[in-house]
Amino acid sequence: MQELRDALAERLDEAEWEWLAPHARRSALFVVDGDLDLLDVGVAIANDNVSSVERWIHQQLLYKPSQQQLSDWESDRSQRFRALIVQPFVLVQFM
Repeated sequence: MQELRDALAERLDEAEWEWLAPHARRSALFVVDGDLDLLDVGVAIANDNVSSVERWIHQQLLYKPSQQQLSDWESDRSQRFRALIVQPFVLVQFM
């Protein structure tokens, strides 16, 4: 598990909306609440930890961006995100 976490940590990066927009269009973008550790969520998804992922979704700590958020980000491209790719998904947190 530590090897996976280390591998994902190497992929953790900052991203601008322009880079994330194509992933949102293919419905693969998920927002991770700031109360969660982005790497913990990535590890859970990579390990197919359904119970944790379902709990976070139910608690609205992991969710697809709303149409309003997408529109706001498209209008104001200054928003930056912490981003992590866990194929086929892209996880983001607000900076």
